[in-house]
Amino acid sequence: MDLSIPAGVEPFLASAGWAGAVVEPLPGDASFRRYFRIRRSNGTAMLMHAPPPHEDPEPFIRAAKWLDANSLNAPQILAEEASEGFVLLQDFGEVRMREYLDAWPQDEEEVYRYAIDALIKLHRLPPGPFTGYNLAEYQREARLFIDWFCPAQSLYVDSRAYAQAWEEVLLPLLPRQRPGVTVLRDYHAENIMLDGGLHRQGLLDFQDALTGHPAYDLVSLLQDARRDVSPDLEAKMFDYYVGQAQPGDDFLADYARLGAQRNIKIVGIFVRLWKRDGKARYLDYIPRVWALLERDLAHPALAPVAAWFDQYISAALRDPAGVLGGRFEV
Repeated sequence: MDLSIPAGVEPFLASAGWAGAVVEPLPGDASFRRYFRIRRSNGTAMLMHAPPPHEDPEPFIRAAKWLDANSLNAPQILAEEASEGFVLLQDFGEVRMREYLDAWPQDEEEVYRYAIDALIKLHRLPPGPFTGYNLAEYQREARLFIDWFCPAQSLYVDSRAYAQAWEEVLLPLLPRQRPGVTVLRDYHAENIMLDGGLHRQGLLDFQDALTGHPAYDLVSLLQDARRDVSPDLEAKMFDYYVGQAQPGDDFLADYARLGAQRNIKIVGIFVRLWKRDGKARYLDYIPRVWALLERDLAHPALAPVAAWFDQYISAALRDPAGVLGGRFEV
């Protein structure tokens, strides 16, 4: 873990009224962003450092302000200096949904129900001021699998047929995401804070928000790359969302479409984090993600993509029982 304090922190904190506060580095994530807890005698805050050119804090600031203005529980912006990558935020504490449920698994259904309530509230709003999720973006994300996983496995595949299969699968859902809803894009148990109580969950990591399909964040939550969600709980929470939101007859098929697209994107990203950034620990998540992908590919709506996988990805590489991650030379 990088324990260094970025240059410019002290004058930024002084200008924000936090001169002399203690700066504590926190563990990093899969990006170039870094976080620090800021402590003084009468309270705490969070400092995000998202330095250019690798990061741009403006999308986070814009999304946070929109969410707060619409009574969604994003951290309040206390101070900002976007040109230097500094954003001072309300501190949601240290209790993430994932760790809470590790300690209190008996609360799992209640916690997930509240998380889905937040999505229902978000989806009843007009879409925010964000770019639309279009076919080109879906395809760019899906291609991460071709660009990173396949070379890492020395696989030679038909990338044109891959893109054509995804186009056939994804085109039917595009009309159903207009005008769309705000899609946070990384809504899962490590990005939901519970210090405000089970019913007042804090949102994090929404700087990549787009407008798109309501199934996307639901599948992000219920097909979590980093935490096991049982098929029974997934089905129960899916039914709860559908009962409240009434999204239409095609919603299950679209949920499978976006689950497969998101999961295959994540496989590519996790391999990229290993190959490009030296973060081999992300390979440990791939068997879970692959198992979720296989469940999504079994839906008839995914038939063209499933046929491509049957042709180009061997059964040995598709084994989710730990074989996949072990085949990488770290």
